Amino acid sequence: MPTTLHAEITARARQTCAIGVMAKAPQPGRSKTRLCPPLRPDQAATLSGAFLRDTTQNIADAARVAPIAAYAAYAPYGAEETLTAYLAEGTALVLADGSISTPEGVEGFGRCLLHAIEGMLERGHPAACVLSSDSPTLPTRLLVEAARRLLAPGDRAVLGASEDGGYYLLGLKAPHARMFADIAWSTEGVADATRERALELGLELVEFEPWYDVDDAASLATLIEDETGYAAPATRAVIAELGLREPDTARSGAFA
Repeated sequence: MPTTLHAEITARARQTCAIGVMAKAPQPGRSKTRLCPPLRPDQAATLSGAFLRDTTQNIADAARVAPIAAYAAYAPYGAEETLTAYLAEGTALVLADGSISTPEGVEGFGRCLLHAIEGMLERGHPAACVLSSDSPTLPTRLLVEAARRLLAPGDRAVLGASEDGGYYLLGLKAPHARMFADIAWSTEGVADATRERALELGLELVEFEPWYDVDDAASLATLIEDETGYAAPATRAVIAELGLREPDTARSGAFA
């Protein structure tokens, strides 16, 4: 890559907050398995693909009004071509399979989250967020606000807690490994533990309103009936295709 072009790309990165959705290419029997039943494995994988499309498009929509760079933080290595088909145009890829050296206590999914944060910051962004792929209706304004708060002067973290006790978004300005240490992932205590880690580090913590993840039959029912937040057209199309609910053609727009 010519030096001048590389410099231009680096300069643009330094002006933007990276937001990366944690992504894996949908596969029947491996994607959204807690939705089976009521869905079949192939249906769950199709819905997972729609979540990725809507989430990355949501980031792209946010980037139209705020200094944001869109990423898919993916695993495993080698899945790039398969995954790209599910992503909105302009979404860059950053490996986040946890294959990095981490301090004691950073285990499991925490390694992948830290890997994603480090990878985006290493590309020159002054701030980076990891984003769940399980919240396709997340209001776009929350992504915009996360970027703006992180890009303001001073070190801080931003946190969007999920209604199930996890979080849909975590943003940092430095790769604070302690934020991912000694946490029991996939439990209702993840957000509380993350708050404790921020306190230990002396980080200002900016919190946003809770939102829901779609990871079981009950939250799927919430999604089907929900008429708030991001329009999530790909997800709505799959819901209609599967006969879960007739499409609501009245809803449109990203900034609900």
